[in-house]
Amino acid sequence: MAQTLLFNALGAAIDEEMAHDPTVYVLGEDVGHYGGSYKVTKDLYQKYGELRVLDTPIAENSFTGMAIGSALTGLRPIIEGMNMGFLLLAFNQIANNAGMLRYTSGGNFKIPLVIRGPGGVGRQLGAEHSQRLEAYFQAVPGLKIVACSTPYNAKGLLKAAIRDENPVLFFEHVLLYNLKEDLPEEEYLLPLDKAELVRSGKDVTILTYSRMRHHVTQAVKTLEKQGYDPEVIDLISLKPLDFETIGTSIRKTHRVIIVEECMKTGGIAAELIASINERLFDELDAPVLRLSSQDIPTPYNGTLERLTIVQPEQIVEAVQKMVAMKV
Repeated sequence: MAQTLLFNALGAAIDEEMAHDPTVYVLGEDVGHYGGSYKVTKDLYQKYGELRVLDTPIAENSFTGMAIGSALTGLRPIIEGMNMGFLLLAFNQIANNAGMLRYTSGGNFKIPLVIRGPGGVGRQLGAEHSQRLEAYFQAVPGLKIVACSTPYNAKGLLKAAIRDENPVLFFEHVLLYNLKEDLPEEEYLLPLDKAELVRSGKDVTILTYSRMRHHVTQAVKTLEKQGYDPEVIDLISLKPLDFETIGTSIRKTHRVIIVEECMKTGGIAAELIASINERLFDELDAPVLRLSSQDIPTPYNGTLERLTIVQPEQIVEAVQKMVAMKV
């Protein structure tokens, strides 16, 4: 076991897959000489050369289209978005091409493509650099959407995403890159469609993902001292949702709180609530509660920025109120 930072875990995953498969390559702005905006691709340029670690112009729609074309012809591109919000410039390529070409070609083409990079609300990065694109792309058919949250799952999930035959949107949170964790020396891959049971409990199911996993973990420490026993599930797979794991938990606790950094309107929690009500309504002892970000552009001001997203104390209060409800 070796202690590894999350951004180094991602870099190791890419390095291992490039060594494993010569069709894997990386492209994006500053991924080569500079080593990526958060140093995920550091030193890969020297090891694999400029044809496999390709610095691109500032033209997201162009290089995303090029990557999709190369995937159609047998390569396995990894696109790094310098910031995931910039990839809205390539929404057409991702939605109409990456998401649909395998289907519209009758299965004649595969799109083994990974689109990864930093996103989420950071430390005063302003509205345009604080995007959460999971809600934007959730409705696009043909895409898989994954959100990593720890160095361990970041590495295992990224390796699996690179080997997948479908386009995978791989979300990394800008504030998690410096997380440390002991990683196994041996190779491992993790399934892209499975949630993780972070903590087993009986009082209430808390569904979360990405950075909010760590806010929930902070809240749980307080709740445990107060005698509460919450179950915590890291969704990891945002599309498709792992309803086997979710359903097993809800049938045990009969209460659900969803904690997300996504916006409330049309967010991941909105889809979750609809699906839970459709499939598991009779198992609920209380309405599903969602704690989501405010529906506003993220302020630059630090105090206001903090107020737009869910904080641990709000999670504690929500659990207290839900468990106190009479059935």
